[in-house]
Amino acid sequence: MKRIFKGQTALRITLRTFCDLEDIISVAIRYKKPNGIKGEFSAGVSNSEKGLIHHECIEGDLDVSGWWVLWAFVTFTDGRTAAGQAAKIYVWKEGSS
Repeated sequence: MKRIFKGQTALRITLRTFCDLEDIISVAIRYKKPNGIKGEFSAGVSNSEKGLIHHECIEGDLDVSGWWVLWAFVTFTDGRTAAGQAAKIYVWKEGSS
């Protein structure tokens, strides 16, 4: 599947943090929707050595079509935080070409 659609739930969003995730408290995937609303998805660690995190989309996650901005956000055990580089994805309306 080459496109992501509004309302899609068969989707795993994966981001690379470019840091070792051995000593973390939490990871999240933060976003800015096309309508300007900001928030975050809960995330899990896919591979701590490679710095990979992921979120399994559920109903209601991708509720707006248009350009989304996503980035990783990591909180380490010592209280430090790190935000990742933003990536843009386009979420299509179902049935659009």
